[in-house]
Order: sequence, then structure tokens, then C-alpha cells
Amino acid sequence: MYKNDDKYIHNTDNTLICPAQVLFSRHCSPCDIKELYVSECALTGSRAVQQVMDVVVFSWTEDESLMVLAFRINELKTEVTNRLAMLEKRVELEGLKVVEIEKCKNDLKKLRDEMMSRAEGRVNCPCKYNFSDDGKKLTPRCDVPSYPKYTLSQETIEALKKPTFDVCHWEHNEMLSCLEYMYHDLGLVKEFNMNPITLKRWLLGIQENYRSNPFHNFRHCFCVSQMMYGMIHLCNLQEKLTLTDLGILMTAAVCHDLDHSGYNNTYPYVCAVYLKSPLHCGLPDTLTECNKFANVEPEAFKQIRQAIITLILATDMARHGEILDSFKHKVDNFDFTNEEHVTCLKMVLIKCCDISNEVWPTEVAEPWVDCLLEKYFMQSDKEESEGLPVAPFMDRDKVTKPTAQIGFIKFVLIPMFETVMKLFPQIEEIMVQPLRDSRDHYEELKQIDDAMTEKKKTENISLGGKKK
Repeated sequence: MYKNDDKYIHNTDNTLICPAQVLFSRHCSPCDIKELYVSECALTGSRAVQQVMDVVVFSWTEDESLMVLAFRINELKTEVTNRLAMLEKRVELEGLKVVEIEKCKNDLKKLRDEMMSRAEGRVNCPCKYNFSDDGKKLTPRCDVPSYPKYTLSQETIEALKKPTFDVCHWEHNEMLSCLEYMYHDLGLVKEFNMNPITLKRWLLGIQENYRSNPFHNFRHCFCVSQMMYGMIHLCNLQEKLTLTDLGILMTAAVCHDLDHSGYNNTYPYVCAVYLKSPLHCGLPDTLTECNKFANVEPEAFKQIRQAIITLILATDMARHGEILDSFKHKVDNFDFTNEEHVTCLKMVLIKCCDISNEVWPTEVAEPWVDCLLEKYFMQSDKEESEGLPVAPFMDRDKVTKPTAQIGFIKFVLIPMFETVMKLFPQIEEIMVQPLRDSRDHYEELKQIDDAMTEKKKTENISLGGKKK
């Protein structure tokens, strides 16, 4: 312990416990104070200086109202200098931020103008807001989810599970609700802990990013997705594949033609933009969005995303022979526990769904042939106007419905579906037989067209002889 007699500190163990308040004469200098503390506390010089310089409070005996607090002056000056330098640096950085903000504003305006100019080539693809020339935000055009929740009838639910479902008379909002129902019915929403509202938003974003072209539009997306859903039920794939596999199949079907330009791989522009990837695959951002409504670990999501892209790439008809041959070698000894076998099956399934229009009744399928031919003619007209060679199957002066469909059905569709039928015999009646009927239908039409052409030739020859 210690006691204070107003001038000195007495410590029993000769250690300095804390600074004390002492009265000194007006003429006492700081050096005298230091020496006094050193001698009284029996400390080393360096330790004494350190502790004495921390806090020393003293006053003049003649004017006790005036108290002076002594600090480490040199350290205080250094601290003030450093803080001043920091403030100056901060002012400089804030000035740079102002410049960067202005630059960002200009970049955003340029990007917004570019997006608005590109929007003309899309259907139902508005930005969330309209912007005026001065960049001020106006009222929202729409928010998501903007489509109502339809209550599907039991009749519609049962029809939706069949590959023969008629998709022609459904509005976009109704198709969105049907797609939403498919994800719920297959157990994907529960399995991946999806937020239902975010699922609605994502599906609406999908619809908005399909272009308005004759064939590869949102209605085609729905046709392929519904056909996939129908094949899952028809082939009892829920019992053979995992829910992750079903989610990959459905999401690949939904996304497979996103942002499709309407031209195939032979068009030079497509080759230049997509290089070795088919034009079907303009969707990396959309697939990334999938993870926002699915509770999937990042590493698992990477694998799922790559699996979806693999299926989308499989829809490129340039790879048709390669994929079908691979499946033919596996189908006789197919193993559902073999990952390579399952991946090959999924690739064939999405190919079947993508080109399955002829599975529907003729009155439903034939309008899609018109859309497909219009797509071909649109590309051939553009190629011709640019002085590029035109593929024979796209030449509007040479192609007819029968000539376009007979070869495709005979040499592409039927062989592929009959190969799948080896693994799933139940598709023969509902899917394979309609393809055979469609082939026969177009062969009959071709015979009629050939007869009409021959008749015209005969009439022309006859008229030519009379003129002579």
C-alpha cells in the first residue's frame, strides 16, 4: 500500500502503482518532476520516463484553480500528423469516387440505350422499367410474377401427362402455369427447397427471353417441356432416375432454345457468334439464376449446370448420328446404375422431345411444319440476298411439305424412337405408331403432288403442240 503526504508517494514495495496528484512550486520544471519520481519510486530511468510521461498532473501553489495536463507531446504531434495525412488521402479518394460515379453513369446510359435497341428483335422482353432520354426512371412496366395462378382442372392435369397433349390453344400465361405445375408435380420444388415465387419469376424470365421467330419461340419451348413431362410419366422415369436427373431433363427442355436467332448452324453469322456451340445455348446467365430458387450446394450446382448444358448441346442436329449410334450400342444392355448410360439416355430423350411434333395428330402437327418451313425460307431468303449458297432443303422453290417431312420422318424420327422403344416398349402405340401414320400421310400427299405435276407437264406439252 502507499500513502500520499501531498508531495511524495510512499510505496511499501517500491513499485509505481499509478500516477498520483502532487503539488509543486511554480518554479519546478518537468525535469525536476521526472527526477523526483525516479528517486522516490526507485525505478530505472527508462521505465520511470515511460510511466511519468503517461500522465502527470500538477498545479501552481499560488493559483490552485489552474491545472495543467502534460501528455507525450512528440507522440501527440505524430498522431495529429498521421490523422491529417489520412484525412487528406480520404478527400483525394472521395474526389476520385465522384469521377468514377460520373463515368459509371455514362456507361450505364450507353448500355441501356444498346439494350433498348436490341429489344426490337424479341417478343415480350421488356426491361422492368422504361427510361426517358435523360435517364430518369419512370413507372414500372410490369413486376414479376405478373401472370395469375391458374387452377388446372383434373382433365387438364391428366392430359398434361400425355405426349398427345394439344398445346396449340394455350395462352402464354396458361403455359407458364402449366410449367410451374410440372415442377411441383414431379417433386422438384420440394426436393430442391425452391421458393415458389422465385420459380414463377424464373419461368417468366424464360418466356421473355425467347425471341419472336417462326419456330424456335416460347410455344415451342412449352411443347418440348410438356413432351418431356409426358415421356417421364409414360416411361415411369420417376422410378428409374433420380429427382436430380428429372430436374436436369425438365430444365434443359425449358431452356434449350433460349435466345434462338431462328437460323441454324449453316448460317455464317451463327457460326461466327457461337463457334462450336449450337445457337441453342445462349443461356449461361439463365442457368446461373436457377441456383437462386434451388437449395443446392455450389459444387453440386456446377455439376447440374454442366449436365443441363450437355443436354442442350445434344439438340444440335449436327450431332444426331453420333448420339444415336452411342445409344444403340448401350440400349441392349442398358444399366440405369451406369452414369454414362443414363447421360446418353437423357441426351436421346431431349432429342426426341425437341423434334417430336409429328407424334401429335395431323391437325395439330401440320401447322408446325408450316412454321418450320417458314423458318427455313427466312434463312434461305437472307442467304440468297447476301449472295450465299442456299441448302436444297431450305429452297422455297423446291421444298414442299411432303418432300420436307418424308425423309425426316423415315430416316431421323422413326429410327430414333424405335431405338428408344427397345428400352420403353410402352411408347410404341402412343408415339411410334403416330410417326408411321404421319409418314404414310405425307407419302400419299407426295403421290398426289407428283400426279398433279405430271398432269401439268402433259397439259403444257399438249398446248405446245397445238400452238405449232
